[in-house]
Amino acid sequence: SKVFLVDFYFEEVQRLRYELHDISSAHNGLRDTDFLGAMECTLGQVSACEDRWGHRNKQLINKSDPFLEIFRINDDGSGSLVHRTETVMNDLSPVWKSFKVSLNTLCSGDHDRQLKCTVYDWDSNGKHDFIGEFQTTYKEIRTDLEGRQMQWDCINPKYQVKKKNYRNSGVVVLNHCKIIKMYSFLDYIMGGCQIQFTVAIDFTASNGDPGNSCSLHYIHPYQPNEYLKALVAVGEICQDYDSDKMFPVFGFGAQIPPDFKVRDIQSKQIWRCLGSIQGVVEAYQGCLPKIQLYGPTNIAPIIQKVASSASEEMHTMEEYFILLILTDGVITDMADTREAIVHASHLPMSVIIVGVGNADFSDMQMLDGDDGILRSPKGEPVLRDIVQFVPFKDFKHASPAALAKSVLAEVPNQVVDYYNAKGIHPKCLSDYDESTRPFSP
Repeated sequence: SKVFLVDFYFEEVQRLRYELHDISSAHNGLRDTDFLGAMECTLGQVSACEDRWGHRNKQLINKSDPFLEIFRINDDGSGSLVHRTETVMNDLSPVWKSFKVSLNTLCSGDHDRQLKCTVYDWDSNGKHDFIGEFQTTYKEIRTDLEGRQMQWDCINPKYQVKKKNYRNSGVVVLNHCKIIKMYSFLDYIMGGCQIQFTVAIDFTASNGDPGNSCSLHYIHPYQPNEYLKALVAVGEICQDYDSDKMFPVFGFGAQIPPDFKVRDIQSKQIWRCLGSIQGVVEAYQGCLPKIQLYGPTNIAPIIQKVASSASEEMHTMEEYFILLILTDGVITDMADTREAIVHASHLPMSVIIVGVGNADFSDMQMLDGDDGILRSPKGEPVLRDIVQFVPFKDFKHASPAALAKSVLAEVPNQVVDYYNAKGIHPKCLSDYDESTRPFSP
């Protein structure tokens, strides 16, 4: 069977359709075949299934300012620059610094793909003098791991033709080669890691009376409000990676019947929705007539609640937690929130905050960490960046896919950073043939 390569984007819903046709011996395209059936799914559903298919020392004798370039030879014969070393000045036996390169960049995962290595003598005017070249493959390079030192004659074809006794223009020796396994987000998902998706919704009075058409919580019969748009855009992506489809949903800032007191979010969860993100939508719409919007806008207890669950998964790779917080204003417990985020940065957890409405969210940007390292009130820095803040108004006229892409773009790296830091490898990868398993940068 033929293998098709498909680009994977965690932050997008990538829909797939599979069709089965019975082709006759003398067919003329799909019009002459018998259609047997079809099915549709998303690439996220496919990748979340647990069971699936399975530097150099160069001795140059006549040039003094050398540098080396490595090119990957593409299928069309062209070359793509993989790496260029630094120039070693005034040295007949230069030793270039070691460097790291992904297998995908080096040879597109093809161990037998040709690599062209070219050595030049640097010149300040940019017209560098050609010294020589040689070709090799990743398969040949990795024999260095078996204790055999690899070296190549650096050949100048012009001298090879002109000089009868020409052997080379120097010898390039591989001093050291080390293969480091860098696992990707897909490796962990395919190894059984589940995304536990939790939602927290702002029910403070600043949103306005849900019965008023100006309210951010107003349920229009034909047009979803901003809370619903953000919830569906992000939830539709995350639900594909959650096998039990049980989504904890919290509300904060509301007075809840029967006594209409503001509940402690630590002790009460509003819903646990089953089936799909649509269940969350229906529960949200159904609760609005039953509650009273109040305050304050405190999100630290929610982060602490999810962090408590994440701490139970700290030493495994079974579950990674994503908390989506939808709020219409600046939070009122900033110090406690910073403390909670610093603690959560040590756990398998990411926090996504979407600012709904037209409030000034400038103070919320500090939680994101893009403009500097977030610290607790005591000065402790976050171990890793786990927060992504996005104001919904920036995507008011964009597609839901654009919002989801911006909100979720950092999640795959956050997942990988956590497990790499803990030294946790994906499960089940030993069952796959390493020579056929896809490589990721």
